Amino acid sequence: MTIIVFGSINIDLAAKTPRLPQPGETIIGSNFFTAGGGKGANQAVAASRLGTSTHIIGRVGNDKFAEELLTDLQLYGVNTDNVLIDQNTHSGVAIIAVDDSGQNNIIVIPGANNNVGEADIERLKKLLPSATSLLLQLEIPLEVVQKAAKAARQAGVRVILDPAPAMADLPIELYPLIDIITPNEVEAGQLVGFRVHDRETAIVAAKQLQERGVKNVIVKLGDRGAVGVTADDSFFVPAFAVEAIDTVAAGDAFNGGLASALDAGLSLSEAVRWGAAAGALCTTKVGAQVAMCDRATFDNFLHNRVIG
Repeated sequence: MTIIVFGSINIDLAAKTPRLPQPGETIIGSNFFTAGGGKGANQAVAASRLGTSTHIIGRVGNDKFAEELLTDLQLYGVNTDNVLIDQNTHSGVAIIAVDDSGQNNIIVIPGANNNVGEADIERLKKLLPSATSLLLQLEIPLEVVQKAAKAARQAGVRVILDPAPAMADLPIELYPLIDIITPNEVEAGQLVGFRVHDRETAIVAAKQLQERGVKNVIVKLGDRGAVGVTADDSFFVPAFAVEAIDTVAAGDAFNGGLASALDAGLSLSEAVRWGAAAGALCTTKVGAQVAMCDRATFDNFLHNRVIG
């Protein structure tokens, strides 16, 4: 069986700075690099690096970045047979600033990701019979996300949605198609219309999302852990203590770890623990895909580290 990631593929243009600039301010950075990114591609790499068979469906542009992006995904073990090279536009680009504390801000120019559509849905349908989970995000057109979720639901495949970038107006018809939704606290607040900042407010938000039709809700609270709410229970998974230097793709690593654990037959609470570990390890390196850990490192971390 395999995981399918249906989503964005970007080239990241990243700058390291002592602090994030204020509006209208110019500051001097300390480092610059390019790397593969995009929430879809990041999640695919995270799952593949943990040893899970992973396919990605998406688009890159007609530019010099396309070959680099596809080659990198393949080197990480991701199957890219269903990535289309769009001749009419450029690849997606993310411009990222990361400060010395590991915080970041990001500007995304979607490019080819905006053209993901019906042809990509048809390629997805052909892969679904062999899939355990479909991972979705919101860096491709929303109507296409909804169609992908519907196709997966009809095929009996688990749908995991990372509702990022954050938005307040997800279609109400999308929620019943989602098996697991994984917002961070900011995204959860955007979805429900009030501030989510601790376990208690995360549970309240999760229950509101369940009322809209989502089966299971995982609210990521960063270095304060994660809250899970199912139809029958709620649980809390503390964060792993690490020295974070870059939080850029921690949420993507979390979803890759979560899906890999579920693919291996583990419970949802154990899968959240896998996600927390993968996310924590990702923050200890600079970058997105390059920061995703391999399975041996991951297993050693889980075996030797305590949580809390």
